[in-house]
Amino acid sequence: MFQLLTNLAFAGIAAASYASNINYRSPSHNHPGLGVSIHKVNRRNAGSPPLNATGLVFTHGVASGDPYLNSVIIWTRCAPTQDDVNDNSTVSGYMPLYNPVPIYYQTGAAPPSTAPVCLSYKVASDNAFLHVVGSGSAYTSSDVDYTLKTLIKADRGPKSQPVNILLLSSCIGRTKTTPAPNDLVTKIGLAVYSCSNFPFGFFNAFGNPARKDSVDYVLHLGDYIYEYKNGDYEVADNTYRDGESELNNTEASFISDGGISVDQRKMNAVRAYFEWMPIRQVEMDDILRIWRSFSIGSLLDLIILDTRHYDRSITDLYWNTRYVHQISNDAGRSMMGSRQESWFYSQLISSAKRAATWRVVGSQTVFSRINESIAYGNVDPLDYDAWDGYQANRNRTFQTLYDNNIGNIIAISGDSHANWVSDLVWLDEHPYDPTTGNGSIGVDFAGTAVSSPSPYGQNITLVAANNASNSLVQYNRELQWSEIYYGGYFELQISQDSVNARYFGMPTIVNRNPDEINLANFTVLNGSNA
Repeated sequence: MFQLLTNLAFAGIAAASYASNINYRSPSHNHPGLGVSIHKVNRRNAGSPPLNATGLVFTHGVASGDPYLNSVIIWTRCAPTQDDVNDNSTVSGYMPLYNPVPIYYQTGAAPPSTAPVCLSYKVASDNAFLHVVGSGSAYTSSDVDYTLKTLIKADRGPKSQPVNILLLSSCIGRTKTTPAPNDLVTKIGLAVYSCSNFPFGFFNAFGNPARKDSVDYVLHLGDYIYEYKNGDYEVADNTYRDGESELNNTEASFISDGGISVDQRKMNAVRAYFEWMPIRQVEMDDILRIWRSFSIGSLLDLIILDTRHYDRSITDLYWNTRYVHQISNDAGRSMMGSRQESWFYSQLISSAKRAATWRVVGSQTVFSRINESIAYGNVDPLDYDAWDGYQANRNRTFQTLYDNNIGNIIAISGDSHANWVSDLVWLDEHPYDPTTGNGSIGVDFAGTAVSSPSPYGQNITLVAANNASNSLVQYNRELQWSEIYYGGYFELQISQDSVNARYFGMPTIVNRNPDEINLANFTVLNGSNA
């Protein structure tokens, strides 16, 4: 586990390369034609006057992601101040299906520059940059929205060390590689987020763990950003392929949506996702697979699922709730497709065999059963867009855990805009005592939204929210705690002896502020599964 201190600054043209910026490549290793042609970009930019550093700005600081033992992705964006990026115009007419959309500008504004921006970076294991472990220079340009994503490699030192990133001219940040699977790790802190919807408020929760210096890694479980106009959720949920969405690949939908096919919109969205997320390349031959796992020493295995996009059976779109309810226990339904299911179960078994202390499973939607009849009524009382709509898939997961005696399961989930803590138990199959937790196989920690409104209404009062939460706990045997008023996040402090969950709420998100309230704390002891 290396401490990486990264210094990004404006650089000269010499010694830089386009190839060092992963964002020019395709999201896939084996589909270079779906990337941006570096040859064409270089030929177009030949002779272009260099951009003055005083006209450049780091618009989004620095980020990092997908840490491995000896490498990590770092990301930033450095754009000319004169380029306008507020126009969301789309291309029309003949074009490749997979089209990297360039920056567009408003009428009368200057067109985006064709000159590249050159950035240099250094990576060090100390704040003073006395121990540099990596450096380089790379280009970015309007073709990739002035984003830069590069893979930092560093030789592993003899001992684990803390981690930092410094972005000159912008801000200071930190990143961290992962320890080796056999390393004895005594403690790891995780911050968990979901559902960041800017029209409803500021993302205050993002900054607090950094200000407190309380965690090692950060996880975002989905709904990272919202768009409403053209039904992006329907694309993300893959329902368009069956014609079940109002936005689909029918001729009527194509015409009403401005002559842009769903497939084309999806591929452009993939391009934007790849450019803006600090992740490694994915494999398009495997349906844009992003599900993966990380071994963090002997302490835990982090298993990240894709329960939204990858080969998912039809979900609840609100107008078809009754139908999805009727088929929710069909054995053929899967939240993730047979290939990912098989991988998931093998990961659980492998983690237990290698004797990792904990297994943390990240899911976009709530895993546990939650009877919400007080809100939905008794006809369709469950959330059929979550695991409650894929009960056979959930039961196969429980069967894997119980049959192989795999405990110390910590499920983490989001999406519901509310906080939930439940015991993981296969109801009606195994005896369960909700008072002691005996019979459970783990715990489900589900987190609220960063800024999306409460599922019981944006203007719900604290009193009404608490009354509803009390009723929910009463109607669900395995539900230990519910909170539906605050937006925020939660932290997991994981040690060999226990997992401590701390839930935090934001008092207000109408302005930028660092305030937070500790809503509740929970402790799961090693071997207790509750």
